Amino acid sequence: MANHTKYDVLIVGAGPAGSFAAERLARGGARVALFDGRPHTEAKACGGGVTSKALKAWPFLLEAAARTVDEVDLHSPAGRRVRLKLQDPFAIYSRRVFDSHLLERARLAGAEVWPVRVSASSCEGAEGGWVARARDGREWRGRVIVAADGANSPIARRLAGPLPNAEMEVAFGYRTPLDGDAGAPTVIAFLPGWAGYAWAFPRLDHISFGIATTQVSFDHRALDRLLWDFMVGYYRTRDDENARVWAAGEGVAQDDERDRGIEADLRRTAERYAARIPGLTPETLERRRACGKDWALLGDAAGFADPVTGEGIYYALRSAELFAEAWLGGRAEEYDELWRADFGRELRRASQMRGRFYGTFLGATFTDRMVEFARAHRGVRRTLCELIAGEQGYVNLKRKLVRRAFRPV
Repeated sequence: MANHTKYDVLIVGAGPAGSFAAERLARGGARVALFDGRPHTEAKACGGGVTSKALKAWPFLLEAAARTVDEVDLHSPAGRRVRLKLQDPFAIYSRRVFDSHLLERARLAGAEVWPVRVSASSCEGAEGGWVARARDGREWRGRVIVAADGANSPIARRLAGPLPNAEMEVAFGYRTPLDGDAGAPTVIAFLPGWAGYAWAFPRLDHISFGIATTQVSFDHRALDRLLWDFMVGYYRTRDDENARVWAAGEGVAQDDERDRGIEADLRRTAERYAARIPGLTPETLERRRACGKDWALLGDAAGFADPVTGEGIYYALRSAELFAEAWLGGRAEEYDELWRADFGRELRRASQMRGRFYGTFLGATFTDRMVEFARAHRGVRRTLCELIAGEQGYVNLKRKLVRRAFRPV
């Protein structure tokens, strides 16, 4: 049952990185096979937030149905809250909708999409290249293999080496009903006692709740309980402008019977999801290769995600764009230099900042101080808005926050 069709590029994984690379390559004249092995009912574990920086870089993203957000409630581990009004809105997508939109663009550009899970191996003989094989015996051959199949990519493990558990983060959460409430707030809440945060991202027809934290400190039972408290508190207090989201927050009226009813309703309808996200150390970022003679890694498979927030959609799309430009220009081997020059410094700085971002500052956690200063200083709020928009990097974040915090109001 073999199929020996020859392609220029075989792309394994049809998330944002794989689909966008397939589109750009196909529009440039390459013959591309794109393999989408994920069941259509299985969306990636992701809040679905796309920064305004990404929306400005690729305006076509707004052609997919999304909720645009211009206000975010930011909560400190101690329960303080500040509402940030964004000058540049970001968008929250269902990942099923977002990924399908990019996949269809790749198809319309001329990429051949195969809804099948494949394994890949290098070809023997003088011609070289790669062969992708499905379990039913079908084969696809190509000159170059591109892994865009996530942090657990077996192709990336083989070509660039495995990523240690200490450099992986875990994201898990639940999708719950929105109940037609267009005013549901967008919330980012830093975790008390953990390096990481919880989120509540209202989409068009449901709410995505989740937690992202390091794999080495992951305690599923404790974090899952924390997330359920967060979810119940969100539903209980979302119409109360003065209430905190955390169920145990100071000043929040408790109603145990009502809370039990909310949780029981949510447990009947919530859909659970989970995934691993790369959070590489500076040393790994420095030595890890993202391409070779006839292969390349994109997005999460390459380790391209913000180690502080876990955000990876911008890096997925940008790495796809850089690789496609390099390949079409006949200099695919320069892709490793291109991503390092483009966003490598920012990822490295985020990696260096991670411990300090979730560490202590002026006698409290840095995230507590950050929210506290934002409540009192318009300049700090502006910096945090720029951080959420993707316009403010980590290279000078702490210095700018301190400067604006202590500037006379």
